[in-house]
Amino acid sequence: LGWKFYDADDYHSPENKKKMSEGIPLNDEDRIPWLCELHDILRREDSSRQDVVLACSALKKMYRRVLASGASAIESNRPEQPGENAALKILFAHLDGPRDIIAGRLEKRKGHFLPPELLTSQFDTLEPPSAPENFITVSIEKSLPEIVLEIENAIFQG
Repeated sequence: LGWKFYDADDYHSPENKKKMSEGIPLNDEDRIPWLCELHDILRREDSSRQDVVLACSALKKMYRRVLASGASAIESNRPEQPGENAALKILFAHLDGPRDIIAGRLEKRKGHFLPPELLTSQFDTLEPPSAPENFITVSIEKSLPEIVLEIENAIFQG
């Protein structure tokens, strides 16, 4: 795509990384500042007319709202007010697949702070995207080129 790429894991606080490395799942209080920082990055890039790909475990609908709208998404569910920054246009690509495949991939990952034991907490927290969110669901059982092509097609089809 020629777009900038950000890995959300690079932006976790040292406290969050420590907590996860000790096998303690993050809660909303841990995640919100991280998501707000990611929103700020996306907003800055959008202001520069730079398209980006962000790899992020935005597990809950509220987390995805924070990515699109910032901290105001937490404060209320009210509609946008005149003069406020409009929500960013984001296509969420929900990579979906069987727990055993994901667990196998986590087991093979080396040098990452999130241990495979936290997979259950990730599934417990997961709220798959649903209407009216702008999303596609892509099976991780497809090959990597097929996954990339499906996401690219969704991007270019608007």
